[in-house]
Amino acid sequence: MSDSLRSIRSRFVLPEEVIYLDGNSLGVLPAGLSDRMNDVIEHQWGTRLVRGWNDAGWIDLPSQVAGKIAALIGAETNCVAVGDSTSVNIFKVLSAALSLRPNRRVILSDRNNFPTDLYVADGLTKLLGQGYELKLATADTMEDAVDETVAAVLLTEVDYRTGERYDMLTMTKHIQKNGALAIWDLCHSAGAFPVNLDAAEADFAIGCGYKYLNGGPGAPAFLYVAERHLAGVAPALSGWMGHKTPFAFTPDYLPAAGIHRMMVGTPPILSLSSLNIALDAFEDVDMTLVRQKSQELCDRFISEVERRCPELELVTPRAHERRGSQVSFRHPEGYAVMQALIANGVIGDFRAPDILRFGMTPLYLRHADIQAAAEILERVMCEKLWDQEKYRKRAKVT
Repeated sequence: MSDSLRSIRSRFVLPEEVIYLDGNSLGVLPAGLSDRMNDVIEHQWGTRLVRGWNDAGWIDLPSQVAGKIAALIGAETNCVAVGDSTSVNIFKVLSAALSLRPNRRVILSDRNNFPTDLYVADGLTKLLGQGYELKLATADTMEDAVDETVAAVLLTEVDYRTGERYDMLTMTKHIQKNGALAIWDLCHSAGAFPVNLDAAEADFAIGCGYKYLNGGPGAPAFLYVAERHLAGVAPALSGWMGHKTPFAFTPDYLPAAGIHRMMVGTPPILSLSSLNIALDAFEDVDMTLVRQKSQELCDRFISEVERRCPELELVTPRAHERRGSQVSFRHPEGYAVMQALIANGVIGDFRAPDILRFGMTPLYLRHADIQAAAEILERVMCEKLWDQEKYRKRAKVT
């Protein structure tokens, strides 16, 4: 196809002489964000001070950002809340889900899920006691593992290591047919391809703001609660921003109506402002075209790397419907290979134990970038540029 998204690239700041294939870990800086954030800091905060909560509309910023994210995940605005981290939001939606299934005691998840999902789920079961437990299955055995003991199933739509994608619609139907609730982690989905939570009739979802949404390091996360559950969910974290009348300052907690009861503490205005500005890059973008280009980029990278670097083992599914927007290869010296590749101008990342991971972000990546990245990777492998001690020394962040 002709690259109909080509003009969107200008909406981002991309360093020269770098091919960035790590937007699935941290998105790039949107163009103009620095100037607009300077206004937030110097004018809204610097001159308006505490008046900014009303004068600059800070108090309504979470809802404004939620509306933009809702459009990208196929949800109604009144079903999405923005704030806190992904981990905190996992705790909130898991505890809410368990409250809706009081006679069941099992949280089911994928043993290959992102660790924070599993850590939070396990911690919640230990906190609750009373026979609650976390059980794990694999993608191949997940359907059989959903039985009458399972209260909620927590799945990441796209595997963070391999890029393998669950069929959200089919899996959600299966989970609900067995009386459980479906919770989807969209950290590697939102902003990467079309997501439609309402159409899939998902029960809950969470996701982050700093990967494909480009909100900046540590940008606030979001959560989704299906409209049919809003009146019945009981928030386990009953913070003041989830109160019916937060500025009445009453000692007793009364949950706000709807999605607002899932809020907790004071909104992080600076990081929320950054995410709000970043989401403007998706204005008038057809996510169907984003998905189409994503698959073209993935196909080309797979083809070129397999032809040029036979020692690398593909672990990402080839079938379009079974993968997200990344390509991963395996190599015993994966960490060193990635460090050498980064040193030569192609930024991807490494995931233990042996995965080289490459994110395909169609809003700013070009087909020429993919071709050039494959050529550089070939040189790194053929010339064994990776075989140096300096590339084997592990940094804190991989």
